[in-house]
Amino acid sequence: MSWIDIGALDDIPAQGARVVKTAQGCVAVFRTLDDQVFALDDRCPHKGGPLSEGIVHGSSVTCPLHNWVFDMSTGAAQGADEGVVRTYPARVEGGRVLLDAAKLTAPRAA
Repeated sequence: MSWIDIGALDDIPAQGARVVKTAQGCVAVFRTLDDQVFALDDRCPHKGGPLSEGIVHGSSVTCPLHNWVFDMSTGAAQGADEGVVRTYPARVEGGRVLLDAAKLTAPRAA
């Protein structure tokens, strides 16, 4: 994999997110309380809500518009809701957040 450094882990608040703009659209990069990072499309499949503005709890995020909950490791909606958000490989190395460059530039399925 080819990794892109998108910034310092400390630039993302614990239980918060930052948005990375790519040619394919916006990606929300989340940080949990225990410093895990997850990257997902910044768009809820239900009504297009900005997931980066959602509530992070554990390894899940709740959409700010209609309270759909997504598992950030798989992108799958939890509970009775149906839908999936695209995920991107992310890791922390030396206090820096890295995303997989190939996945960020890959075309989306129609």
